[in-house]
Amino acid sequence: MTGRTRQSGRVRAVHGTQAARRVEAGVQTQAGPVSEGSAAEGLPRRVLRTETLLVLALSLGASGVSAVISFIGSVTKPGGLKDQAATMNASAAPGRPWLDLAWQLFGITTALVPVALVAHLLLREGAPGLRTVGFDRSRPRPDLARGAVVAAVIGSIGIAFYLAARGLGFNLTVVPEALPAVWWKFPVLILSAVQNAVLEEVIVVGYLLRRLGQQGWKPRNALLASSVLRGSYHLYQGIGGFFGNMAMGVVFVLLYRRWGRVGPLVAAHSLLDIGAFVGYALLAGKVGWLPTA
Repeated sequence: MTGRTRQSGRVRAVHGTQAARRVEAGVQTQAGPVSEGSAAEGLPRRVLRTETLLVLALSLGASGVSAVISFIGSVTKPGGLKDQAATMNASAAPGRPWLDLAWQLFGITTALVPVALVAHLLLREGAPGLRTVGFDRSRPRPDLARGAVVAAVIGSIGIAFYLAARGLGFNLTVVPEALPAVWWKFPVLILSAVQNAVLEEVIVVGYLLRRLGQQGWKPRNALLASSVLRGSYHLYQGIGGFFGNMAMGVVFVLLYRRWGRVGPLVAAHSLLDIGAFVGYALLAGKVGWLPTA
């Protein structure tokens, strides 16, 4: 063995040792996004599984359990589902607008803490934070344009599906907003819509699909898990809310896999919820086709 060969062998050994140490320390060596099916270096599947369950328990998984309990209460209550109401964006301090505003902003802000936690976990993994799942400002116009098209298609279908499900008795009457007529009403409704979109799309699509892929889940099973989770925390609206949002979840997962970004999904979801919240505030009681409580 020549000196150069021995030196090359020592270099390879050193590099191998360093790589092993990086794996043991749980540091990801690959820069940029990691594909859905790849394994995070140094993170055992049981650790990833526990992390995923904890993130969901602090966010939309807990919302899913809450929605199931609410649904059980609704179906066991005398009367049909359509005669009951599911109210969103309700007043937190009736008759005290400034205190109400403080509670609204507090709720919106704290609801985004799980998103900050996901960003932190991705950074610790060695990935570039939320950029890993395509939630950044690198492509604002394409994201918004794609989101607007998706919102237009899903919004029209969603309204028709909701009215049909309620008419058949499968859904509660959804009241998107019940805020007082104060100056901050519409800004809060818009902020609430954006908060819902960021929370759901980052966690239920971007983060969850990444972690399930790293745990070895098949893409089809991961799609099903993400979609069922999305439907579960809308079950408080009724059976129609569950299946409607589950179908939306399937579409969103497929679009995410095609585009590699949750940015368009956040835009679409924001526009859908803004349309629902603000539209209801403007039209409730003024048009005959829109059910009210």
